[in-house]
Amino acid sequence: MSREDDGNADRQMTQLLLEVGRSRDVDAFEKLFRHFGPRIKAYMAKVDSSRAEELMQETMMTVWRKASLFDASRGVAASWIFTIARNQRIDALRRDRRAEIDPDDPALVPETPVAADQALHNRQNEHLVRAALAELPSEQLQVLELAFYQEQSQSEIATQLALPLGTVKSRMRLGFAKLRAALGQGGTQP
Repeated sequence: MSREDDGNADRQMTQLLLEVGRSRDVDAFEKLFRHFGPRIKAYMAKVDSSRAEELMQETMMTVWRKASLFDASRGVAASWIFTIARNQRIDALRRDRRAEIDPDDPALVPETPVAADQALHNRQNEHLVRAALAELPSEQLQVLELAFYQEQSQSEIATQLALPLGTVKSRMRLGFAKLRAALGQGGTQP
């Protein structure tokens, strides 16, 4: 193909793109698609052969939607369309980029195993706490459970249980006192 033929093809494709932009001319878009579709697909296949068809279609759909933005005074249709294709390819690469794993990330470092004697001590303390909780009157246990297991404030507990705030505070204070007494007698110190 000679330079003159290339120039004619450029002018023809530019004119077709202008028609698509002006009047959404489907026939003009079909000609653009037949001309550029295979070229864009080949361009995309150099980077990602498995998605070349999809990326080509995304590019041509963008050409259809944005054809009215094309300015022939700034270049020919091929340059404009391949700029869109390049941007589609870059966007696809960014979407596909996997986060690199940092082996020093604290979330990936396994916890240090608990020594056997410490594990035994923890289980004994857990047993003592459960036994002490079981000894509490139900109204004190209920207030402590809402405060610590459901992380409710004293005023939220008062509202939920329809109790005066002072009553909630008293039940908490009494419950803590009974727990301290029970655990102090049970020897929770290591």
